[in-house]
Amino acid sequence: MNIEQVVLEKLRQLPIDKQQELLNFAEFLYQKNTPKTPLCSVSGLCVDLAMDITEEDITEAHQESNCS
Repeated sequence: MNIEQVVLEKLRQLPIDKQQELLNFAEFLYQKNTPKTPLCSVSGLCVDLAMDITEEDITEAHQESNCS
């Protein structure tokens, strides 16, 4: 008997709530071992907004926030 058959046999012997618990654990293990898709950078997320922020804009905003 291979491991899949043994696991299935054991699963069938468990009550429904324990079967659900085993399924949740199997899904957790699957997600843990699945490669994550990289997150986009902030600049990558804003690329379609057609905003041009210059160094001067950043300096001005920084100065305004320090004048309080």
